[in-house]
Amino acid sequence: MYAITPTTSAAGAKELASRESDGVHVLLFWHPGEDALTVSVEDARAGQRFEFSVDRSRGLDAFYHPYAYAA
Repeated sequence: MYAITPTTSAAGAKELASRESDGVHVLLFWHPGEDALTVSVEDARAGQRFEFSVDRSRGLDAFYHPYAYAA
């Protein structure tokens, strides 16, 4: 399904969207070299940070609901 990996460098990636609410910062990146999307989540409240790949057809949904995709 979707693999959760430690957050990696976004070098070369294009930021498509960003949002922050209640200590949770979510970013949607496009990686043009691989033509792939990733969602990066940093939860300052819980001290957690993770990134996962997402199918291009689900990019915005994963951006708005990252915990559902990370589960």
